[in-house]
Amino acid sequence: MLIDDISAVAQEAGEIILSAHDLTVKSKPGTANFVTDYDIRVQRFLQEGLLAILPDAHFVGEENDCTDDVFHGYAFIVDPIDGTTNFIRDYRASSISIGLSLDGEIIMGVVYDPYRHELFTAEKGNGAFLNRQAIHVAANPLSNSIICLGTTSYDRSKTDLTFTLARRLFDAALDLRRSGSFALDACAVACGRADLAFEATLNPWDYAAVSCILQEAGGKMSQLDSTPIRLDRPGSIVCGSAIAYREFFDNEFWKIKHTPFS
Repeated sequence: MLIDDISAVAQEAGEIILSAHDLTVKSKPGTANFVTDYDIRVQRFLQEGLLAILPDAHFVGEENDCTDDVFHGYAFIVDPIDGTTNFIRDYRASSISIGLSLDGEIIMGVVYDPYRHELFTAEKGNGAFLNRQAIHVAANPLSNSIICLGTTSYDRSKTDLTFTLARRLFDAALDLRRSGSFALDACAVACGRADLAFEATLNPWDYAAVSCILQEAGGKMSQLDSTPIRLDRPGSIVCGSAIAYREFFDNEFWKIKHTPFS
C-alpha cells in the first residue's frame, strides 16, 4: 500500500536522525532559525525515496528553497526535521513530516517521531492511526483542555499575538504545553493527549501532513481567523478537537486588535 511505502521511507529517515553526530549548524533568515547538515541530508533522502514511489509527483521541502507545484497532480510536502532547534540541542522532540496532496488537496499524512518510535498516519476517508492503532481526538470542553502552542520564535513580530492568545487560553483551560514541533503538537491533539494547538505563522510543510491526521481523527484545522489553510504560502494555524475548536471561535479568543495573522 502507498501509505506503508511512505511510512517505511519516513522510518528509515528517522534512523538518520538517531545516528546524527558532529552537526554543522547554519542560521537562516529570522531569529533562532537554523538548518543543519542533517536537515539537508534527511530531505535529500526523503526526496529520493518518495519520488521512487511516485516518480511523477512534485516535491516541496523546507530546505534549499525546494518549491514546486502543489495544485496539479501529486505533490509531496515535506519537513525533514520539524523541530530543528530541539534536534540541535538533543532535546528529543523532533519529527519527520510528509504530506501528500492530489490536485491541491491533502490526501495522506505521515508523521514519525524517531525518539518515541511513534508513527502517525492517515489517508483521507480511512481514519487516523498511531502505530497502526486507530486514534481519535478527545471530547473535553475548553475548561478541561490542554493547549499546545508554538511561539514562532523566528518571527518576533508575532510575539505579542502569541502570548496574548496564550494567556487568554491559559485562563480558560487547564494548562499549556510547548514542544517545539508543531507536527508533534497536532498529533498530540489527534490522539487525545492534548485538545487544541496553535501557532501564529507556519509554513505548509509544518502542517500539511498533520492536517490529514488531525481531521481523520475527528478534529478540525484552519487559520486563526477561521479561513481555510493554504498549501502555497504560510499562514496562522489552530487545530483541535471539535469541541475545543468550536469553543475557541465561539469565545472569539482570536480577536486581538491590530495584529495580522499572516
